[in-house]
Amino acid sequence: MTYIITQPCVGLKDSACVDVCPVDCIYTREQDDQFFINPDECIDCAACEPVCPVTAIFSEDAVPSDQKEYIEKNYDYFKDNDLSELSRG
Repeated sequence: MTYIITQPCVGLKDSACVDVCPVDCIYTREQDDQFFINPDECIDCAACEPVCPVTAIFSEDAVPSDQKEYIEKNYDYFKDNDLSELSRG
């Protein structure tokens, strides 16, 4: 299981989560409007969740029902983008 960044991050991109991630699994590109957590690299440590200033990060099984589309959006982000083109935070 991984952590998912949801709607409150859109347009904000506060990097507090990036700063505390012990495995550097949070990515973005300049043109992206939010951060994404790589499900293959996330170690489920939950370090990112409490530092998010807008409560946008949830474990996959705890994503609010009105934001479930962010689970697929997160997985698709890593299917559709080459990691070498992404930056970590």
